[in-house]
Amino acid sequence: MSFTFKESDIKKISRILSVVPKHKGNNYRFEIGGKGTSRRLSLEIYPNIKIGKRYGNLISVYTPTTHLQLHFCSGYVVSKMLNEITFVSENEGKLSGLIVEKECGCSLYANVDKEILSGDFTRLGPEVMLSGIALSLSETILPAKPKESKQK
Repeated sequence: MSFTFKESDIKKISRILSVVPKHKGNNYRFEIGGKGTSRRLSLEIYPNIKIGKRYGNLISVYTPTTHLQLHFCSGYVVSKMLNEITFVSENEGKLSGLIVEKECGCSLYANVDKEILSGDFTRLGPEVMLSGIALSLSETILPAKPKESKQK
């Protein structure tokens, strides 16, 4: 595994969400919501824990009606403009993303083809377009696609 959450990452996430996390042994817990809203969301980040036979980062989100998990999180992108964090996991050209918003919104996109992130969104159906747009921010942290060599 090449990426593990560090204290500096937790501080960055804390600033965007405007919440001080609680360090609970092997995880950091952010409790979002409260004043002026009935919406609540808890985000837990487990850096480099055992997941099956391997180690990796686990992201869990709890709401009153939902529990979402992203296994083997390989990175994240913060958006100050949108007040949200996009956690991503990549496997064999497929991307999954869990987006957590400061205002208690949460979205999950799973098993998305990486190629649609940099394509022409207007050529996608509206039901597919949103995942491409939402996860396109993550292109900055994904490994570059190997260039095909030209053989003569």
